Amino acid sequence: MGAGVIARFGHAPAILQTPGLVLASVYDPSQESLAEFARTHPGVEVETFQDRNAFFASGISAVSVCSSAPAHLSNVREAAAHGLPVLCEKPLAMTDADIAAMIGLMEGAHLPLVAAFCYRFAPVAQSIKHLVDAGAIGAVRSMRLIYNWNLHGKYSYENGERHENPYRVGRMLEGGPMVDCGVHQIDLARWWTGSEITDYTAHAAWVDEEFEAPSHMWLHMDHDNGCHTAVEMSFAYTHTAKEPISMFTYDIIGTDGILHYDREGWKFEMRNGTETVRMPGSSEKNFVGMYHAWARALRTGDFSGLPNGRDGMVATRTARTATEECIARHRSAHKLGKP
Repeated sequence: MGAGVIARFGHAPAILQTPGLVLASVYDPSQESLAEFARTHPGVEVETFQDRNAFFASGISAVSVCSSAPAHLSNVREAAAHGLPVLCEKPLAMTDADIAAMIGLMEGAHLPLVAAFCYRFAPVAQSIKHLVDAGAIGAVRSMRLIYNWNLHGKYSYENGERHENPYRVGRMLEGGPMVDCGVHQIDLARWWTGSEITDYTAHAAWVDEEFEAPSHMWLHMDHDNGCHTAVEMSFAYTHTAKEPISMFTYDIIGTDGILHYDREGWKFEMRNGTETVRMPGSSEKNFVGMYHAWARALRTGDFSGLPNGRDGMVATRTARTATEECIARHRSAHKLGKP
């Protein structure tokens, strides 16, 4: 459900590459989006629908919700009513109440709700989980997770005219970098440590003053096992530069060593008390791996290894409330005339 960018370039190709899954039907209320989906996947036989009832009557057996966040609740409500398992893009919804409603609908129908945290399935993320669980760097005490990028630039150009990039505008209106991308890092921090977040603080910068949400944020989280995680997220890093670059790193510091990953060059290494190991890098996300796990769960009925609705709720709540607190302080500072 939803034929936008994330469906065209993330979910659909992964479904097509996963044994046991068939990309059968695509729903979007926009004919333009459906036409773009068809252009992106020439030769792929798939039914497209602008009518939801026709979509749900098409014989599908599971639903991937890839629409914009405000539409997720209604999408999940209809999937639950039709008895269909759901894999839902992040953020799960715009409010805690909506996410709770989604979880309740799916639980009430005895159906799985899976949060599409594709970062968990990247080979590097899987290796970090294995090494941390094996105690390869001792007890994890500190993590620093950074993703600074330009979100495809502040401007787009059409017929020689400059316009604000609509894709970037949409992501900013939905909550900005921590809500959109930071949920992945929040989820990784909980998953890698196996430890809940007990407290957090956040700070932000408004590089783009026209949006309510900040375009650059820092989130500091304490875990109940004593670990501290710092997350830095930006949509304003080289967003107006002629030659943009990005920064994507993981640093996991333990009592007996460190794990370091830098996506630029796919550098991935472990340094502990006995050895330095340089390991294969990978992309930070893995839609194909996620869909392989989703297909296996649909086949076996065992969804325990997949991020669930509660995982999505915790990550989204943390990111959104942290962002809202930063917005409130920003408003107060401006109202009081502070710099």
